[in-house]
Amino acid sequence: MKARYPHTLILPNFKAEVVDLMNSKWSRRRFIQTGALALPMIKVKSAGSIQTVTGRIPSKAMCKTLIHEHVLVDFIGADRISPDRWKKEDVILKVLPYLKELKQLGVDTFMECTPAHLGRDPALLKSLADQSGLQILTNTGYYGAVGNKYLPAWAFTETAEQLAQRWIDEFENGMERTGIKPGFIKIGVDPGRLSELHRKLIRAAGLTHLQTGLTICSHTGMAIPAFEQIEILSAMKVHPSAFVWTHAQNEPDHSMQIKAARSGTWISLDGVGWGDVKKYADNLQTLKVAGVLNRVLISHDAGWYKPGEPDGGSFIGYSRIFKELIPLLNTRGFRKKDISQLLETNPEKAFTIQVRKS
Repeated sequence: MKARYPHTLILPNFKAEVVDLMNSKWSRRRFIQTGALALPMIKVKSAGSIQTVTGRIPSKAMCKTLIHEHVLVDFIGADRISPDRWKKEDVILKVLPYLKELKQLGVDTFMECTPAHLGRDPALLKSLADQSGLQILTNTGYYGAVGNKYLPAWAFTETAEQLAQRWIDEFENGMERTGIKPGFIKIGVDPGRLSELHRKLIRAAGLTHLQTGLTICSHTGMAIPAFEQIEILSAMKVHPSAFVWTHAQNEPDHSMQIKAARSGTWISLDGVGWGDVKKYADNLQTLKVAGVLNRVLISHDAGWYKPGEPDGGSFIGYSRIFKELIPLLNTRGFRKKDISQLLETNPEKAFTIQVRKS
């Protein structure tokens, strides 16, 4: 396609706007790589962006991504949790080497899935992003799993609209007076049929998505609550592609995963850090044969610093996908493009900020 104006570069994957590409480290690098420094102006057509703890970046900059990991989790309960229970410098000392290892393995983006009232710490994540060089995303939303132990008191009494407004406010104004904004929504539900409280959480997530374009990740596991959530969102005109079925590896009937994937839902197999690698390879092979690898996400669900335990307790690193799973998949006929699909293409499509309506 010819440029409308002389000295203007048209990039088809970006929204039409004139931008100053010298505002960030990533932009300067891309500017130099494209040889565009000689151009006085660049006309960009954007396909979207993602929100990291250090600011917005183009979705294309996500590159190799782990979509479900943890830095710190505190299971003490919403009624007792406080950031005074951990020292940021101690957490950084414990976690930073694992994040630096990821950079050496070629990972660019790290999605931290710890919700509010379970140890979410935006300022800590920003410090880790600055020191590791990783692009880190955090979340808004509330976690209703484990019998509602991690829900704040108002989650029981407020309406879905009121809860959504809290989450929308975090997206627009930042979390916990830090100015740091969430890059996705994280909720959690219990196994089995959804309680009315958990139906309210998914409705609040749907309302937040329609207002912000943030993708919904729901701690779910089994197929019954997964499809009930998809049904609620569909009734709200939220497309299944706005929903990530988290911990889908727990559903033994892979045909349910395939059915959800064909509806547009994202299937997240995210326990590689502690699970049976062979079972993950089998699951991925089934999904590939079914032709739905383009709806699948993988991660470790690993970490994490545990407040109250000596030295933060035991820690599971974030490298098993690269050191064990990918070599095994290579023996199963997975090619470089398949691995790129799982770790680069799919995360970009899943988490680009975009309202998805059915």
